[in-house]
Amino acid sequence: MAKIRPFRAYRPQKGMEEKIAALPYDVYNREEAAAVVKDNPASFLAIDRPETGFAPEVSMYAPEVYERAGKLLRERIEEGSFVQEETPCFYLYEQVFRGRSQTGVVGCASIDDYRENVIKKHENTRADKELDRIRHVDICNMQTGPIFLACRQNDSLAEIMTEIKVERPLYDFVSEDNITHRVWVISKEESIQRLEECFSKMEALYIADGHHRCASAVKVGEMRRAAHPDYTGEEAFNFFLSAIFPEEELRIMDYNRVVKDLNGYTEVEFLEKISEQGFLIEKKGKEPFRPVQKGSFGMFLGEEWYALTAKEAVRSCDAVEGLDVSLLQRQLLAPVLDIKDPKTDNRIDFVGGIRGAEELERRVRTDMKVAFLLFPTSMSELFEVADAGLLMPPKSTWFEPKLRSGLFLHDLEMK
Repeated sequence: MAKIRPFRAYRPQKGMEEKIAALPYDVYNREEAAAVVKDNPASFLAIDRPETGFAPEVSMYAPEVYERAGKLLRERIEEGSFVQEETPCFYLYEQVFRGRSQTGVVGCASIDDYRENVIKKHENTRADKELDRIRHVDICNMQTGPIFLACRQNDSLAEIMTEIKVERPLYDFVSEDNITHRVWVISKEESIQRLEECFSKMEALYIADGHHRCASAVKVGEMRRAAHPDYTGEEAFNFFLSAIFPEEELRIMDYNRVVKDLNGYTEVEFLEKISEQGFLIEKKGKEPFRPVQKGSFGMFLGEEWYALTAKEAVRSCDAVEGLDVSLLQRQLLAPVLDIKDPKTDNRIDFVGGIRGAEELERRVRTDMKVAFLLFPTSMSELFEVADAGLLMPPKSTWFEPKLRSGLFLHDLEMK
């Protein structure tokens, strides 16, 4: 059963939240991150991406870069940019994006729940990406961005969240990308106990986004355990910062593919090969075709949109092989375009659904030859894969909006 506990967060001083809150560190390249920090020095990205304070020739993985992150964080706490709660609290975090709201509970999850698969994953992680965040968390001595967790629909949790949202939020601001952010502090003992009990009855939680940050947080906790062999399990380093959203609050967007060439085929030959691989093809003209069900794909080729529908014979009921991303890879990308490993093949790129069909068209008109618009993976598919102990192919899910960093900080040494 899941163990989620309240914590004494460091959070932005009232009035500073809009300036401090930042998109996750990994949505930017180095140049983009530097531009954000130059425009807004108070942005938490200056701490999450401390290389922004160095010349471009300095490695972003240099020891002095990580040291700067810890130093800058301590300075901002000392100068009053952040305040700390007097008692352990939970938080309610709501985001409103394009008229749709998603609300979750911010607290701290147990590293043992991750180790024992109560917190389930659906993606692999890379050692180099883990090491970066391990160093960052260890030197800062804080977790600075919540891991995005999901839980199955829970009426008790929904009831508690509805009650809390009647109150006035502590923070209520609109970020530069036109997303509304609201935060409520949950400090009443009765509400805290109800939430702890609610989570304790959940058999599993699921990582929606942030697999690398989660794995890194757990490894930092394990390092602290090794350094403190008399640990009790209740120390702050045994827990990691999380935001838990019920499944009905979340929506996965499409994660699309663009490919540089047709593997030597003409457009006519390419369409013939697709047909031979078990797809029905229908020309749709100039208007983007967005699939409305599994097994259907939009394709942009030669200034035309096509609908591709997979025949039953090439579909699968397997939790992983039945995913549309797997179907496209198995029946088209690999056999027709010779893209055997999308993780390493530089002929393929991935475009998040937030960018829209217009971005797919732009890529095909500039640096790519063909684009595929997918039907989004569902939450039920994510749960099924994770429950089976399996992993999704790369770039299977795109969650939007992204959780902001800097709104909640979890001190690893806090009692």
